[in-house]
Amino acid sequence: MPASSPTILATSAGYRPHPRLRFGFGPMMAFAVELSREASCTGQPAGDHRDRAPRICHIGTASGDDRSFQRDMEEAAREAGYELHHLSLFSMPNVEDVESYLRGFDVIWVNGGSVVNLLAVWRAHGLPEILHRLWQDGVVLAGVSAGSICWFEGGVTDSFGPQLAPVTNGLGFLPGANGVHMDTEERRRPLIRELVADGTLGPTVCTDDGAGLLYRGTELAEAVTEVDGARATRITRDGSGGVVEQEIPVRLLP
Repeated sequence: MPASSPTILATSAGYRPHPRLRFGFGPMMAFAVELSREASCTGQPAGDHRDRAPRICHIGTASGDDRSFQRDMEEAAREAGYELHHLSLFSMPNVEDVESYLRGFDVIWVNGGSVVNLLAVWRAHGLPEILHRLWQDGVVLAGVSAGSICWFEGGVTDSFGPQLAPVTNGLGFLPGANGVHMDTEERRRPLIRELVADGTLGPTVCTDDGAGLLYRGTELAEAVTEVDGARATRITRDGSGGVVEQEIPVRLLP
């Protein structure tokens, strides 16, 4: 079932420690699933898919469709009661009709890694246009790290090497730029402030680890977190060539 409006959940979150598995899914993934259970764009009640497991498609392009990570995702989904499959693009797409395949899912979850490589490979396969249509039709788009930055116009990345650098050719579904892992990677905040100040990046919304940003259409609806104390911030250019950093209220997910 589609969400009630075009929906993107852009996060620095989604995976939690698990006593037996490499990781488990936490409240952020549950929130993405809940968003997909809303009334559809046509007004049809969403309850008719509560009698089956939520269907999630994991896209791991940014990490090269790593097979071991895909298996870990499947284990985490099994434990959480989700049905999870993958769209792989290496060494060729694993399905014949990518758009039809993706339309069969409630949530599309994009994993982290190299956002630069993700964007290049997606463009080679026509994914931006497909994902844009799915987004407009109410399929929930979500992801972590590179899977968060990709929806915006840009951000900062270590895709080019150990030193962070700007990326400015994001998909642009959402306005401005996106910063991730702001509380755990100390180099990100000063670079983002510098890039916003000099105009390389537009207004930038940022998340600490554990936090996420819910967009309805192109408007930020709310910031949420699965980790108590994780913050969301907005960095904008001021009139004197500096920047202003403002906190965004954050709701703790149950």
